[in-house]
Amino acid sequence: MPAELLDLFLTYLSVEKGLSRNTVNAYATDLNKYLVFMKEQDREPVNAGKSDILNFLELLRSDGYTISTVCRYISSIKALYRFFLLEKRIKDDPTENLQTPKKWERMPKALSVSDVKDLLDAKFSAKTALRDSSMLELLYSSGLRVSELVNIKLGDIHFDAGFIRVLGKGSKERVVPVNLRALEKIKNYSEKERPEILKKRQSQYLFVTRRGKGMTRQRFWQTLKAIGKQSGIELSPHTIRHCFATHLLDGGADLRSLQKMLGHSDISTTQIYTKVTTDRIKKVFKTYHPRA
Repeated sequence: MPAELLDLFLTYLSVEKGLSRNTVNAYATDLNKYLVFMKEQDREPVNAGKSDILNFLELLRSDGYTISTVCRYISSIKALYRFFLLEKRIKDDPTENLQTPKKWERMPKALSVSDVKDLLDAKFSAKTALRDSSMLELLYSSGLRVSELVNIKLGDIHFDAGFIRVLGKGSKERVVPVNLRALEKIKNYSEKERPEILKKRQSQYLFVTRRGKGMTRQRFWQTLKAIGKQSGIELSPHTIRHCFATHLLDGGADLRSLQKMLGHSDISTTQIYTKVTTDRIKKVFKTYHPRA
């Protein structure tokens, strides 16, 4: 979408709708993020379908955006497409009947430990199999957000000490442990496949693409979807992070430690996983207790 069309929409909000400068700026911030996503998908916003918008919202969700923030993005995108209809730029509104996050499950269903093991043991068919396998293993090993995963630099990972430095939300740095299996996969990828991908080019990022640049959130999200399809499992980065947290709690981890590893500033966010684990216990009880 030409920048002029976005400017026209923002002018419409300011002049005809009478919205304040701060409100218009908030719309601009949200929509610029959406437009960057669509550009990375080689899609024009005026040709977008509902699935494109849902993919964008899923990325927000996987990056840990709150329900209220995602609702704000939906409101901005809906306003944009109502404007497109008004200007006769589109015939059908892809945001019509768009489900709000309030109707989403707060957390995706966690895969069982055996399902995750099968997923991590699977043979990937892509030419970048070592990279993809390493990223998936690290995601489950350390419970990273996808934005944290793709921004890992070569100097952030400490093989001997078994930890990784992560720059999380709000530019807050934390140290996260990494298991031996993930470290071995990363080392194997770094020595064998990464140089082949870069072809003598240089990059500060650990995980790179064939263009010689760091992996993007959108590209990894697509990769994960392909891995899930190959394994017959519907996957998202948030699913793996959820498995990390749920399996740790099931194994007896305390909330404070889990909070630190996940990078939550508020422990109430971490407590959501406790509810999910409790719900699972209730389900097991009702299924197997003879008098339930």
